[in-house]
Amino acid sequence: MSIDVTPAIPAGKQTVQSYGDHGFRVAGVRHEGSILVFPDRTVPWACTGTETMVPEVFQVVIDAPEPVEILLIGCGVTFAAVPKGLRAAMKQHGMVIEWMDTGAACRTANVLLAEERRFVAALVAID
Repeated sequence: MSIDVTPAIPAGKQTVQSYGDHGFRVAGVRHEGSILVFPDRTVPWACTGTETMVPEVFQVVIDAPEPVEILLIGCGVTFAAVPKGLRAAMKQHGMVIEWMDTGAACRTANVLLAEERRFVAALVAID
């Protein structure tokens, strides 16, 4: 007997399938560089690492038509400290930051997607 443990993700959702080589494969499409993954779309993100993570680089998330509850941030190949003031700035917009390395964030994004949570995954590309 076998049991299927694959998360049930509705069609058209942005499943993160792979990462590395300075990009990602999301819902069958290759994206070069860092990205923002919304449940229904993926867009390029002008962020290369924690040193460029200021509230302004999250403006498209702040302006999202549907409120975002969780801002999942993949900060790169290894865990790094959250930039000073970023948690407080995002909290002012009703978001909680979940901070981890990019690989863990890719896996977590798929779980949040299966749970139909209101989130955005901000993923820094790694080589």
